[in-house]
Amino acid sequence: MMAIEYMLPPFNAYSSDGDVEAELVYVNQGIPGDYEDLERMGIDVRGKIVIARYGGSWRGIKPKVAYEHGAVGCILYSDPRDDGYFQGDVYPKGPFRMGMGAQRGSVSDMPQYPGDPLTPGVGAKEDTERFTPEESPTIMKIPVLPISYDDARPLLAALEGPVAPERWRGALPLTYHVGPGPARVHMRLKFNWDLVPAYNVIARLPGKEFPDEWIIRGNHRDAWVFGAGDPTSGQVAMLEEARAIAALSRTGWEPRRTIIFASWDAEEPGLLGSTEWAEYHADELREKAVVYINSDSYGRGFLGMGGSSALEPFMNQIARDVVDPQTGVTVYERALARGKVSGKFKATHTGDLPLSPLGSGSDYTPFLQHLGISSLNLGFGGESSGGSYHSAFDSFDYYTRFGDPGFSYGVAQAKVLGRATMRLANADVLPFRFSILVQNVSTYLEEVMTLADDLRASTEASNALVTSDAYVLASDPKKQFVPPTEQEPVPYLNFTPLQNAMRSLVEAAELADQRVMQQTESDETLNGLLYRVERAMTSEAGLPRRPWFRHQVYAPGYYTGYGVKTLPGVREAIEERRWDEADTEIRRTSEMLGRLREALLTVANQ
Repeated sequence: MMAIEYMLPPFNAYSSDGDVEAELVYVNQGIPGDYEDLERMGIDVRGKIVIARYGGSWRGIKPKVAYEHGAVGCILYSDPRDDGYFQGDVYPKGPFRMGMGAQRGSVSDMPQYPGDPLTPGVGAKEDTERFTPEESPTIMKIPVLPISYDDARPLLAALEGPVAPERWRGALPLTYHVGPGPARVHMRLKFNWDLVPAYNVIARLPGKEFPDEWIIRGNHRDAWVFGAGDPTSGQVAMLEEARAIAALSRTGWEPRRTIIFASWDAEEPGLLGSTEWAEYHADELREKAVVYINSDSYGRGFLGMGGSSALEPFMNQIARDVVDPQTGVTVYERALARGKVSGKFKATHTGDLPLSPLGSGSDYTPFLQHLGISSLNLGFGGESSGGSYHSAFDSFDYYTRFGDPGFSYGVAQAKVLGRATMRLANADVLPFRFSILVQNVSTYLEEVMTLADDLRASTEASNALVTSDAYVLASDPKKQFVPPTEQEPVPYLNFTPLQNAMRSLVEAAELADQRVMQQTESDETLNGLLYRVERAMTSEAGLPRRPWFRHQVYAPGYYTGYGVKTLPGVREAIEERRWDEADTEIRRTSEMLGRLREALLTVANQ
């Protein structure tokens, strides 16, 4: 019998139901800065349907911001400038998005909390008390729909109003107007809200010496359609790691620590599988989890590393031990060379590859940012870009032609992540180093102080122009811009508590590192203190307006989604001009640094 493949039409998970008709407004990428531009043009989206192109932020931010500005519906599309014919040949000739390709994806408000939107903070079992979909704070309140750029073209062509600013213009063969109208759109969306189970597959190899110290390795396996790249590429590499470890185990070998492999379900709607598992097992994980190691999809190219700063030297050691299949140099050398040439990052003071701080977007989120478990997010890419992401074209044919022909980087992926898992499981002394962590936190503090200074200077400059002739009145139909309104002055914030806490933290980190380097034999008590240091960077109260996110050093941005905000409480209070909150968060963050110092001194004195 011939197999028949079925797929749902493009949709956004956790859009609301809706039946609305209204004038259309083009809002560029639909991020907060775009609405500031619209305000200067004298354009209001209240009661309108907006159309936004992908990019600039995570997709769920776009309908969230649209709703906050009064829009009644949101359409998302992929512009060919970003991942279509503007970038190169489209599929099947090349890797870029064809005209009918539509990017699916979740639009739940995950910067508030990921996982089941009906059960925040608790594992979702059959008898768990739940919100209704209408009560959930993370389900969108307006209908949202993704479309292709072939379908977006007639909608954008029918708009009039001001010509879009140059940086708003895509690569469709039309003049990009903003609107509103005269184009009108009717959106009628109805979704299935049935509760159905998700299935995580968990495999456990008990540790011989320290069975209650867990190294957890995970990758999700659910996909929007075929999912050859996202997530099957990463899932297959992880299964190869598990196969090799299982074969070793059959010879009689046993790891010193317990190794757990997790194949997560329901990641794509919003990290449901991993989040619900982590919430349900939270107490045990806080006690036993040493490190969570994550991957997602991969492609040919360069090693990308993100995670807890204290694991940076450890990951650089592994990167030096794996050979890049294309160039013959180590993956460390290739990634470092790329960083230097592109200017995207500078090597650390030791010459190492930096371990990027983590925001969100994959299954490390509940482990790191809710439970305070040191985490890694690893994978290859950079030479496999294209337009198949979350579309029906993420197929085996596409992946074997453009993703990783020959699967050579899948082997490299398994080598890097398999080494990380094995070495952590067998280490005499866990490979945490804290001086690099403190250096990074010091850099983040300098950034938020500079942010406050720059915001003060730009506000003063803007206010000086309010009454000048630099802007014209909105009543002039030939002009796009209206005068800005005067903004509240930026006060001088007292960063002294944070600066003092940082100074005392430096010595504590140095002493902790010295203690670790002196230890040559396994010490269960010392190792327990080492992997619990990350917990000291969390707060039970969580971040303002989103208590699920407890980590005080790394968090996804409230308006960036995947993108990380370091020292998020202080940084976002400044960005959002919440001055009383900024003072409070400076105090709370300095208290967290004090807890971190105490944890490091406990290590040093062990």
